[in-house]
Amino acid sequence: MAKDRTVRICPQGHQYYKTSLCPVCPVCEAQRKPENSLFVSISAPARRALEAKGIDSAAKLAVLSEKEILALHGMGPSTIPKLKAVLRKQGLQFKK
Repeated sequence: MAKDRTVRICPQGHQYYKTSLCPVCPVCEAQRKPENSLFVSISAPARRALEAKGIDSAAKLAVLSEKEILALHGMGPSTIPKLKAVLRKQGLQFKK
């Protein structure tokens, strides 16, 4: 059975439809996507998970293990290879 979509309006006035309880406005999220960030290649939920933990650099990412990263809400297994590439470019790796 398909979920019912509900109309929502974000604080900035954008109207959008959602089937989940996720409060994120897709229009606002698209506008805040970084252009020159280390994490531009990862999905928005994964990026928000890192931001929520204050991880904004490869050095801060390297102090965590893969298991710790995967435990963050919004982080999926397909993100790990992208994050490993970010770390490799800086000569770093995840904590063992």
